[in-house]
Amino acid sequence: MKKITVFTSLFILFLTAASANAELVMIVNKANASNIDAKSVQRIYLGKEKKFSNGNVVNPINFSSGHPLRSDFDEQVLGRSSSQVSAYWSKLVFTGKGVPPAELNDTAAIIAAIESDTNAIAYLDSADAGDTVSIIKLN
Repeated sequence: MKKITVFTSLFILFLTAASANAELVMIVNKANASNIDAKSVQRIYLGKEKKFSNGNVVNPINFSSGHPLRSDFDEQVLGRSSSQVSAYWSKLVFTGKGVPPAELNDTAAIIAAIESDTNAIAYLDSADAGDTVSIIKLN
């Protein structure tokens, strides 16, 4: 039992450390030449902005709830805790005024979704972005 507790503690510590060192970047399909700033990203992920600057409908993608990068994104970019973002979207869905961003479980799934959808936008740790997607750094 003690070994499981120690392992679990180390695993949580590792996740926290990895999350603390993450530099978030936005990614889009290579064919998407839209300009976007941090305020637009915030508005997109809160359902207030629905199109890129080129007029195409934007398809935001989120990590699943509980993922360390999701918490970082919610706090750093949206300026809210994950529970506040969840409550915000629950209210919009209940009143029929919005649909939350799609959720995927891992980095590979998010990159694959971006590669297959020219109107998709997502966020990753800059170390995971690779060269198959266009990177937009957040300030």
